[in-house]
Amino acid sequence: MEPLDSANRPRLLVVDDEAALRDVLARYFVHNNFDVRTAADAGQARALVAAAVPDLVLVDVNMPGESGLSLARWLRETHPRVGLVMLTGAADAVDRIVGLEVGADDYVTKPFETRELLARLRNLLRRLAPGPAAAPAPHPRRARFGLCELDLDARRLLRCDDGSEVAVSATEFDLLALFARHPNRPLNRDQIMSHGHNRSWDALDRSIDLRVMRLRRKIEPNPDKPRVLKTVRSVGYMYVPDGE
Repeated sequence: MEPLDSANRPRLLVVDDEAALRDVLARYFVHNNFDVRTAADAGQARALVAAAVPDLVLVDVNMPGESGLSLARWLRETHPRVGLVMLTGAADAVDRIVGLEVGADDYVTKPFETRELLARLRNLLRRLAPGPAAAPAPHPRRARFGLCELDLDARRLLRCDDGSEVAVSATEFDLLALFARHPNRPLNRDQIMSHGHNRSWDALDRSIDLRVMRLRRKIEPNPDKPRVLKTVRSVGYMYVPDGE
């Protein structure tokens, strides 16, 4: 297979303080047709993002100086459409939870198989890609979510009062789109995972709960008393379109 030129390669930024790991990942992903940049710390990463915004960022949670979690929070706030994957230690459950809370799309525990990491990044790229162009429709496919409206064609969440865009990650959009396809129907965690195609949604941890909590803060008039994304006790969650 002929390598793609850099203009057509997905742009990947690898942020890790371990030089040997950065080198291994850079070589592997260049071989798999990624345009790769590497950074040893958060400061270098910020400078590289300022020069050229990547499509994907792979961030180690535990770095000296500014942590990977702090960098992830900044990336999600300033570049919400960037795919964000966290690297964590096998026993760092708290770091995984906090990573999801700040808006990471996925996490991978060390040590990991490079082929699995490649598969996850490619899957995330597919979810980030815009849908195929279609003829303009008289009424765009949209679903009301409390204070906001989900544009399913443009993959955007918009405020109803002024039309401004609300930042959501690819994973958060996928979750809202899933609820939009199943209004007034309770969905349990297994159903959410099977539709989500995201292995980081682990039914045994709080991944789904944390993402629902983040979404409630964005769409509910009162996140503490949700009326749109409701908890169904002993089942899961239910989207109520007229809950606003």
